[in-house]
Amino acid sequence: MTTAETPTEGPDLKARVMTVLWPAFLVAGVLEMLVFAFVDPHSLHGWGVDSSAWSPTAVYTVAFLVFWVFIAAASAISLWLAGPATLPNPRQN
Repeated sequence: MTTAETPTEGPDLKARVMTVLWPAFLVAGVLEMLVFAFVDPHSLHGWGVDSSAWSPTAVYTVAFLVFWVFIAAASAISLWLAGPATLPNPRQN
């Protein structure tokens, strides 16, 4: 089999990472706006943490990062389950 006949590997790692992280970033931002439109940051309690001692900015930041991590993990699992055959390859012309 020559190199012209070998199947392509699919998108490179950078494209895969950005395929997961960028949409997760956008959705985490929207989710944070929706959550904190209805929830006061000082009223959050749980897991042994009293958020009333934190500044609202710290609560927003931690919440955003937690949302981003969980949404990115779900997106990465979806991308992994989809497999390389369903991913577009930007290098093919």
